[in-house]
Amino acid sequence: MGLKVKKDDMVEVIAGKDKGRRGKILSVIPEIGYVYVEKLNIVKKHQKPNQQTRQGGIVEKENKIKVDNIQVVCSKCDKAVRIGKKLLEDGTKVRVCRKCGEVLDAV
Repeated sequence: MGLKVKKDDMVEVIAGKDKGRRGKILSVIPEIGYVYVEKLNIVKKHQKPNQQTRQGGIVEKENKIKVDNIQVVCSKCDKAVRIGKKLLEDGTKVRVCRKCGEVLDAV
């Protein structure tokens, strides 16, 4: 399953409880099509005390978001856009914004 997003991309949620909010991708799980986005889809987890965390309690952490529910934010348009791929003259593949044609980065 080829994903068009990668770590450190700025994305906007387009569906779900955090619709319209933006965040940076912390990690990508391409096998199942999910991503973890910074400060989005926060859930509360009951944590038992152990060697690493001496104190237990209720911990808030990010939960995964389906890749279908996010879109990459273009730095030029400052909007959530679809991503295309383009081959440049020198033979490198790059990701481009479908709205303005701005090159996002190399694939």
